[in-house]
Amino acid sequence: MKNARQTAILSIIEHNDIETQEDLAARLRDMGIMVTQATVSRDIKELRLLKVLTPSGVYKYATAAKAEHGVSERLVRMFIDSVLSITYAENLVVIHTLAGSANAAAEAIDSMRWPEILGTMAGDNTIFVAVRSAAEAPVVVDKFHEILQ
Repeated sequence: MKNARQTAILSIIEHNDIETQEDLAARLRDMGIMVTQATVSRDIKELRLLKVLTPSGVYKYATAAKAEHGVSERLVRMFIDSVLSITYAENLVVIHTLAGSANAAAEAIDSMRWPEILGTMAGDNTIFVAVRSAAEAPVVVDKFHEILQ
């Protein structure tokens, strides 16, 4: 019963903008699943659902993966809009950005979670990307250039 209910919750939030626990409980009842607000609250906690801002300016429930995807898409757009040049030496990739944009661009890189990247360090307009090996640095640079195109 619980698994079926939680599967139904995931389906509901995937296809609908659900703003409140009461809205979610009503949708479940419409599907013939009798629930209380307390049960819905526990399910939300167990499923680790988050409230995210929609493009229309209202908050809705989403899975952590969906919420992170929306954030990472915006960060990638910021990366694309701010990068001026990318080069490398040994296992260090150096990225120059517009002034004041390096932190957001570095956050975009971190959100990509590429296995070749050990970490980033950003200043005002420069990002240092530590790559696992010197052999992987040109591969990482090529991947960055693909994103920019």
